[in-house]
Amino acid sequence: MSDVTRILNAIERGEAGATDRLLPLVYEELRLLAAQKLSHEPPGQTLQATALVHEVYLRLVGDPPRSWENRGHFFAAAAEAMRRILVERARRKRSLKQGGARHRVEVEEADLVIDGPSVDLLALDEALTRLAAEDGPLAELVKLRYFAGLSLEQVAEIQGITRRTATSHWAYARAYLHRMITDGETAP
Repeated sequence: MSDVTRILNAIERGEAGATDRLLPLVYEELRLLAAQKLSHEPPGQTLQATALVHEVYLRLVGDPPRSWENRGHFFAAAAEAMRRILVERARRKRSLKQGGARHRVEVEEADLVIDGPSVDLLALDEALTRLAAEDGPLAELVKLRYFAGLSLEQVAEIQGITRRTATSHWAYARAYLHRMITDGETAP
């Protein structure tokens, strides 16, 4: 059992000071994930990786305390929190009240959904929500790969599937999301 898992269990038991011991152990990994996600944002981004990590951490260890099975489960929750924060930010920026006008971003390659710097985060979120309704584990795989930056080996381990199955699911999910975004099937 890793130190992170022990501290997560202590947080679940309500042990005093456990949350203070967690941040130093996970901070650098969370910051690297945040920096990676923010690098996909358009130029002029004002949110810094440090601020994103702090927001994620507050959501994860705030009241009421949550419970995690292990380190992988914690980072999956962190990936989901990052996704939600970035989507909320994108929605705020695009709202008419804020002066933003929604425009469609053309996606030319299936990998652009995963690797491109100009991913339309709202369209991706809508497509991911639709995928989750159809296949929850597949959507979770995308969250772990895209938002947590985990390797296929790590995702396979967390989901209890083989590396080969994870690779196959990843290819299918990318194609599905690409189709949803490029065909505009996620538009309201």
